[in-house]
Amino acid sequence: MSYPPQTSPPAATVPDILIGAKKAPASTPAPAKIPSITGVGLKSDHYRDILDASPGENTEAGWFEIHAENYMGEGGAPHAYLSAIRERFPLSIHGVGLSLGSNGPLDDAHLKRLKGLVERYRPGLISEHLAWCSAGGTFFNDLFPVPLTHETLRKVGDHINQTQDYLSRRILIENPSTYLKTVDDEMSEPEFLELLCERTGCGILLDLNNVAVSCANKAENTADYLAHFPGADVGEIHLAGHSIDKGHDWELRIDDHGSRVSQEVWALFGTFCERWGPRPTLIEWDTDVPAFPVLLEEAGKARDIMQNAAAFGPLMGNAHAVTR
Repeated sequence: MSYPPQTSPPAATVPDILIGAKKAPASTPAPAKIPSITGVGLKSDHYRDILDASPGENTEAGWFEIHAENYMGEGGAPHAYLSAIRERFPLSIHGVGLSLGSNGPLDDAHLKRLKGLVERYRPGLISEHLAWCSAGGTFFNDLFPVPLTHETLRKVGDHINQTQDYLSRRILIENPSTYLKTVDDEMSEPEFLELLCERTGCGILLDLNNVAVSCANKAENTADYLAHFPGADVGEIHLAGHSIDKGHDWELRIDDHGSRVSQEVWALFGTFCERWGPRPTLIEWDTDVPAFPVLLEEAGKARDIMQNAAAFGPLMGNAHAVTR
């Protein structure tokens, strides 16, 4: 899952380098496809690190991902910076507020704002969560899991189809981080996601930190989870850190995106790449955001694992993700 978006700088801080810059790359004729390389989540703290770099620097970050809701305003510094970055790099748009798992209808205004953002920046990838975050017109500052039932499959599938039809784009659905087992589940999460892809043509954003967090919290095995996962449907991977909250006789993993990727998650990433081949891979760091070189260092680790796996080829065949 993704956490609340960072605060953007005020409009008055637009730097001289952006004065007179192109309004936005809205005239880009087609989405900039994102190959199977590493990227990092875009934070306002790092705008200048990215734009001040010379060509050939910071090669670990070949693309950037934004939270859609951070850029749903019409203008100001956030869009000025993002437009300049989009002229140099492919972008991915990651939504946190569409609430695909809600019982009620999708919010038309939110969907319209998302479409405007997609048309303005032509992202290579678009993604959302297998979760709900609104009910009865009230939006919550969290992402709640859905029961893995056939009724949920129908409901979420309808919402995905509506979104893809409206955007005229394929979207990726992220597996959630969870903290408790759901007694009403009728299938496993990998099975649910596979059926969702079959019914809607969507793809999967595989968050391997969420796999580690959820499996630990529910006393499940990560190797079994990956062994049954529909790897051919994965169009993007997220890597992040998590924290561990401990009591006298209990332990809970918290998906806070506030630290380096754990060794367990690196191992899961290596296993996936060896089995299915590399995918566009993002380093997420949303709380206690460090200096930009720290994110590049993490991205460099991911790149090394991907290159090592690519040198031998995926065990399950070449299932390279294609943006549609």
